[in-house]
Amino acid sequence: MNELIIPQQILEDMLVYCKGMYPNEACGILAGRNNEALKIYKMTNIENSPVSYMMDSMEQFKTMKDMRENNLSMLAIFHSHPSSAAYPSQKDLSLVFYEDSVYVIVSLIEKEPIAKGFLIREGSIKEIDIIVR
Repeated sequence: MNELIIPQQILEDMLVYCKGMYPNEACGILAGRNNEALKIYKMTNIENSPVSYMMDSMEQFKTMKDMRENNLSMLAIFHSHPSSAAYPSQKDLSLVFYEDSVYVIVSLIEKEPIAKGFLIREGSIKEIDIIVR
């Protein structure tokens, strides 16, 4: 995957959610088909932390079930960085469990949030394009 397509409304929903969780990290999942996000799942960060996140496992289970029932695939895992750049931290790298998913990081350090997507495989980081439609 070289790009992730995110409809404008889903992107705005994700950015508003991330800003609303400030000063803690927000997290969630983007699901869809053929590299295009069709649904956002806003997850609870059970760590309530400004520097890390862990999704609620029961929410994850329900989300995976909903994706299966709607014939959607997990395309991306997103989370925010309230006080750092939109780039994977060392902690982020240690928590990569889905190498086929894009990791979207939303930085909140500028006036307007910045979202960037990354493929992370075996410790290697490759930025991919986020196409807004």
